[in-house]
Amino acid sequence: MLLNQYRKPLRIGVGGPVGSGKTALLEVLCKRMKDSYQLAVVTNDIYTKEDQRILIDANALSADRIVGVETGGCPHTAIREDASMNLLAVEELISKFNNLDIIFIESGGDNLSATFSPELSDLNLYVIDVAAGDKIPRKGGPGITRSDFLIINKIDLAEYVGASLEIMNRDTNLMRKGLPWSFTNLKTGHGVQSVVDFILRQRLYLQ
Repeated sequence: MLLNQYRKPLRIGVGGPVGSGKTALLEVLCKRMKDSYQLAVVTNDIYTKEDQRILIDANALSADRIVGVETGGCPHTAIREDASMNLLAVEELISKFNNLDIIFIESGGDNLSATFSPELSDLNLYVIDVAAGDKIPRKGGPGITRSDFLIINKIDLAEYVGASLEIMNRDTNLMRKGLPWSFTNLKTGHGVQSVVDFILRQRLYLQ
């Protein structure tokens, strides 16, 4: 839910099912925005810090700006019911970098019902992918219907999995009821600028 004010830095939750492209989205966003804004990232994995390693290896940001959290359990719990590990990681980054503009918090892969605690996140991005089928938007769930911005990734795979982008476009507009969303191909960068523009508009609005 969009807030009327936020605690600097702006905290942006990035959720979505396993393999939808959350880490790829963060890599692209960080590379596009890091020259103009002070950024940091918190990643969540159940038993490893794999997503942290991927972002570091990709030079998305300097390694000290990317913190990995091992949740040890349900990804949903770590971003909502008991967000203490993530809140601690956020506070550590704020203490280390006192001029941060934005912290991205990537959830572990979860289902369509996953949501972020408002204590942890000011804005929520949600990522699904075309490879899961064109039925996904109409399945609903908070990520589909209530996230602040919905990303439908991997549009290049539609023809290979028999998914119709036309159907996904129709169903997404019905389910979102005017809330913003975008098709993306994160490998080529298609659609990414619309996500960046949304973040920057909301940052100005929330200030």
